[in-house]
Amino acid sequence: MALEYIHTGFENGSPVQWEIDPAGIVRIGLLYDHERGSPNRAAGHWHVQLQARAGTELTVVLENFDNIWNGKAGSPISERTNCFVSPDGRAWTALPARKTADNRLELHVSMESESLYLARLEPYRLSDLDRLLDEIRGHPRVEITPIGRTVEGRELEIIRVGHADAPYRILLRAPSHPWEPGGNRVIKGLIRSLLEADEDTGRHLDRYCLYVMPMAAKDGVVRGQTRFNVLGMDLNRNWDRPADPRYAPENHALETWLNVMVDLGMRPDLAIDLHNDNSGKLHLSRPERDHEQHLAKMKRFERLMFEHTWFTEGSTSPGFRNPSTFGEGLLERYGIDSCILELNCDWIAGLNKVPFGKDWELLGQQMREVFSGYFAE
Repeated sequence: MALEYIHTGFENGSPVQWEIDPAGIVRIGLLYDHERGSPNRAAGHWHVQLQARAGTELTVVLENFDNIWNGKAGSPISERTNCFVSPDGRAWTALPARKTADNRLELHVSMESESLYLARLEPYRLSDLDRLLDEIRGHPRVEITPIGRTVEGRELEIIRVGHADAPYRILLRAPSHPWEPGGNRVIKGLIRSLLEADEDTGRHLDRYCLYVMPMAAKDGVVRGQTRFNVLGMDLNRNWDRPADPRYAPENHALETWLNVMVDLGMRPDLAIDLHNDNSGKLHLSRPERDHEQHLAKMKRFERLMFEHTWFTEGSTSPGFRNPSTFGEGLLERYGIDSCILELNCDWIAGLNKVPFGKDWELLGQQMREVFSGYFAE
């Protein structure tokens, strides 16, 4: 047998079922995450290790992409979806894949050694975050504050970069869905850029202070899940009401911190939830209220993204609304100008390339100028 084993017992390894069919094709079936009290289900994260003799050529078919959202069928893959491969889990290259007519993903793998990691995107694991926290902990511009714990007891934190008494405050969160590593990379690039010893950094931090919840979905990231927390809650929903501390302690922790900030007169002036999807747009929700001033600010933010970063995808249409999401919830309940920034997981139009972690880190570096411009106007 050409394939000897598929190993998933490692950090961020995704639960799968697999078999080799009579034609010798390796078929890998993703397992769906299910939403609590809902027919919704999601599968879109894969991260496995193929084990076979060096020199083996494999045809691999990934399946179970028949997601359901809001009662409607949907697929997390597109004609531009790639896979990423790595011999060691650190150095990654893109591998072309083909979306089939029956919503599967087919790829051809050359085993140059006896093992090869195969993933949806270049992963960002909890251990990667821990290394970043160790790197910045103790820096005079940084404060790391525990704010709660996940369902499984992992500590949640807020990272502050800059001076608490800065004129403006920004809140970023990533990821609320475990499969989406792009936001983590943006945060890494932004934080590192704001800790550089140059005049530009001082100019930025004289204007704003950055607060970051760097990984809301820690349990799901460790377990290799796709969308929901381990009790079936979508952490980018139900922001139109107080969070349930039993089923969504991750949201409850952030909400409790946010309430304290508001009580101290330190409400964030801008909040952004960072995600990945197949389109890459800035999601601007339009609730049933007078929102023209808010939309004008968001359009300014969009224009500055065009001017200072590789972002080119634009924003959602005038009729778009996304009720109960982080963006709409913080706007409605707290009066915070909020939005969701989706990072295209298949293609970066502004760079004309497949996305790697370093590309999203570059976006984070570029965004420090965006924020300064946003608060200067």
